[in-house]
Amino acid sequence: MIRTRGLTKTYGRVTALSNLSLDIEEGEIFGYIGPNGAGKTTTLKILATLLQPTCGSARIAGYEVGTDSKKIRPLIGYMPDFFGVYEDMSVNEYLTFFAAAYGRTGDSRERVVNDVLELTDLGGKRDTTIEALSRGMQQRLGLARTLVHDPKVLILDEPASGLDPRARIEIRELLKEVRNMGKTIMISSHILSELSEMCDSFGILEQGRLVFSGSRNELARRVATARVAEVAVTERADEAMRLLRTHPAVQDIAPKDSHLRVTLNAEAEDHTFLCPFLMENGFVLTLLREEEVRLEDLFMQLTKGEVS
Repeated sequence: MIRTRGLTKTYGRVTALSNLSLDIEEGEIFGYIGPNGAGKTTTLKILATLLQPTCGSARIAGYEVGTDSKKIRPLIGYMPDFFGVYEDMSVNEYLTFFAAAYGRTGDSRERVVNDVLELTDLGGKRDTTIEALSRGMQQRLGLARTLVHDPKVLILDEPASGLDPRARIEIRELLKEVRNMGKTIMISSHILSELSEMCDSFGILEQGRLVFSGSRNELARRVATARVAEVAVTERADEAMRLLRTHPAVQDIAPKDSHLRVTLNAEAEDHTFLCPFLMENGFVLTLLREEEVRLEDLFMQLTKGEVS
C-alpha cells in the first residue's frame, strides 16, 4: 500500500531524510519510531503530499507522490502532531465542514458525520464547542476528521502526544478498530509501549536513515542474542532445574521470582519442547511462555540517540 525507494529530503546542507526504502502492506498498522529530529515528520509530510522529496520516490496505492498527488489525497487521512481546530465551532459543525470540503452533500454528509461520531464515541459531544473538549477528546475529533472521506490509508503523527493514560488506551483501541475496518495505518510515536501492543510491523529511524524495518519477530531476531522461556512447575522446582540442564537445547537456567528463566541455545527453534520433556519426567507445568523482548530494549540497542 505504501512504498518508498531511496526517498531523500535535504534542506540546504542538512539531510533530514536519507535514502529511505519502506514497504507497508495493506491492512497493517506500521509503527514509525525514532528520536526527535530523526526525520519521522518529514517522511509523513512527504507521504501526505505536503512536501516534495529532493530525490527518490514514494507511492501510495500505486500512485506516485508528486505527479499523482491529486489522486493520492482522497485516499489518505493525515493527522499532524498538532492540528488546527476552530475552537468556537461545535463538534458537529466542524465535522460537517470537513465532510463538505471532501465533497459530501445532503444525506450522505449527514450519514458520514454520524458514522464517525459513533466510531470515535463523540456522539454525546455533538453540540459541544471544541474549546470545551479535553485534549483526549480533541485527539479523537482529529481522528474523526481524517475519516470523513473514508480514506484507505491513515498517516498519524504522534496521535497520543500529551494524552493521559486513559486517553492513550482509548486512542489505541480506536486505532485497532479502524484497522479492523481494513485501513492501513502508519503511526509515529515516542510511546514505544503503545506501539508494541498494536503494531504489526515497525520502522526505526535515526539521523534520517532507516536502521530497521520489519515485523516484531524480525526485530527480536535482529537484536536478541538468545531465546528465553519462562517455566513454572507446581513443585520440585530445584529438580526441574537439574533436569532441564541435561537437555542439549538448554544453554542456561536460573530462578526468577516464582518461575525458572530458561535460556535456549542457537539450535533450539522454539521453546515448545520444554512441555513434553518436563511432563514425561513427572512435572506439572503452570507456566510456559517465551519471554517477550520489549520494544524499548530493542530500540535502545539499535539507536545511538543521534539526530539529523
